[in-house]
Amino acid sequence: MLPKKGIVFPNGEKPGPYPVAIAYALRSKLGNTHQAIKIVMRWTGAGERTVKNWFAGVSGPNGQHLVDLVRHSDEVLDVILLMAERQQIAAAKKLVDVRNKLAETIQQVDELMGEGKT
Repeated sequence: MLPKKGIVFPNGEKPGPYPVAIAYALRSKLGNTHQAIKIVMRWTGAGERTVKNWFAGVSGPNGQHLVDLVRHSDEVLDVILLMAERQQIAAAKKLVDVRNKLAETIQQVDELMGEGKT
């Protein structure tokens, strides 16, 4: 089962073929604009036509390009983990992210309370 937040596919839990799943993740993260294509080109060093094919779901990134995308996009990482049937790892990652956000929020509250005492 997919978590309530994060990437959710229109057809439930089935991401579909690899290129389509990557396209969905990229569009979820960046939208479907020319600026989004430029961003992915900067992330990966891939050419414009190649990146447009990724966004269109015609082809998917291979090797180093995929690693570069995962480095910059949690959505792409989530798709890869889902396709590999490793949802537990994705869930554990989300728990760590939530814990870190909570710790940051608590620190901000402590700082504000400390400032209010002076």
